[in-house]
Amino acid sequence: MQNILSLILLIEITSCYSVYSQKMERLQIRYPMPVFVGTPTDMQVDNLERTWELTLPPFLVPEGTTNLALGKLVECSDEDPLTGDPELITDGDKEATDGSFIEIHEGPRYVTIDLEQPSVIYAVTVWHYHNKARVYYDVVVQVADEPDFLIGVTTLFNNDLDNSLGFGVGEDMHYIETYEGRLIDGRGTVGRYVRLYSNGNTDNAFNHYIEVEVYGKPSQ
Repeated sequence: MQNILSLILLIEITSCYSVYSQKMERLQIRYPMPVFVGTPTDMQVDNLERTWELTLPPFLVPEGTTNLALGKLVECSDEDPLTGDPELITDGDKEATDGSFIEIHEGPRYVTIDLEQPSVIYAVTVWHYHNKARVYYDVVVQVADEPDFLIGVTTLFNNDLDNSLGFGVGEDMHYIETYEGRLIDGRGTVGRYVRLYSNGNTDNAFNHYIEVEVYGKPSQ
C-alpha cells in the first residue's frame, strides 16, 4: 500500500511539473458585448459569490493552448430542445442575441462535448445566458475518457448545494451570469469528453447555453 501511495504522489508531482515547467502565457478570452450595466446585489441565492468585489489575477496557461471545443460535436440530454440546436454551444458565437443560444427543458440536464481525442485541459469557460443577470443552479462540470461518464470521471466545478444531482455536495459558489461567462480551472486534467450540468435558474426552470470553450492541448 505504501508503494502504491508513493507512486500516486510521484505521478501527481510529475504531472504538475510538466505543466508549470512549460512557458506560460495569459489566457486570452474574446468576450462578447455586454448587454446590461451593473450587477444586482439583492439576489436571494444561497452561497452567492460577490464577484463584483473581486480582482482576479491573470489566468495562466502553457504557450500554444487553444480552444479545443470550437466546432466539436455536442450531445444534449434533452433530445428535443425548446429552441436552438446543440451545435450552437461550440460555434464561437457568444453574443446574447436570439438564435445564439439553446434553451433546454426543465429539470437536471447536461450537454457533452467530444474533443475527439484525449486532451490536457487547462480551463473551461461557459456562457449560459447573459442577456440579464441570472444565477444557474446545480452547475457541475466534469471530464472523462469515455462518453458515458461511468469511470475515470474528474469533477472540475460543483455548486450543487443539496446533492440533487448525486455527485456529492458541491463546495463551489453560485455566481451571477455576465458577458464574462465563468472561467473554470481545468487543472491539467486529461480527458476526451467534457460534460456540463445545470438545473434551472433564478428566472425560470429552463436551462440555457450560449457557448462553451475548452482550452487545452491534445495529449498525444
